[in-house]
Amino acid sequence: MAARPGTFVPLKGGGAAVALDEIEISILRSLAVQLLELIGPGDEPAEDADPLAALFAEGPSEPPSDPALARLFPDAYGGPEGPADGEDPEQLRSRSAEFRRFTENDLRTRKREDALAVVRSLDALTPAGDGGAVLELTGEQPLRWLGALNDLRLTIAARLEIAQDDQVEELYRLPDEDVRKPMVMAYLWLGGLQETLVDTLTA
Repeated sequence: MAARPGTFVPLKGGGAAVALDEIEISILRSLAVQLLELIGPGDEPAEDADPLAALFAEGPSEPPSDPALARLFPDAYGGPEGPADGEDPEQLRSRSAEFRRFTENDLRTRKREDALAVVRSLDALTPAGDGGAVLELTGEQPLRWLGALNDLRLTIAARLEIAQDDQVEELYRLPDEDVRKPMVMAYLWLGGLQETLVDTLTA
């Protein structure tokens, strides 16, 4: 099936493809780079570091103060609405802190690798005559892209203070001169890419 603009289609033999124009490539790359900067570079282990010790290195125990990072790295216990009836808030905080200490470093690494996969695959594109190109994702790339697209949407949702789906419809009706409008359009566009990629991989 021929690649279509803004819609992932299956590749023969597995994977997915989408046609992107020059502006879309630039936007996706810029967003992925910004996501990398938000997540941070991470701590590289020293050359003589014990690999086993590095594997069990502890991460932070407190949730990030940045709302976007808090959306990317939420507490494992207790929902955003707070403790349910009968739950001990202090116990939930303690369990979340313990879980975060031993999982957040690995989660940050995976999210960095997903965003890097997006940047690298876009950089490897061969432009067509109009400056656009067909992006083909094979192997582990589709899952990397799914992870990065989800992280980008979570980040934009946090910046737009989107907590529920019905808020998106309200934001969609913003006037063009509203400074939030480009972010809203990016959020909706990324959602379309994510949805068609999921559909392609699960068909």
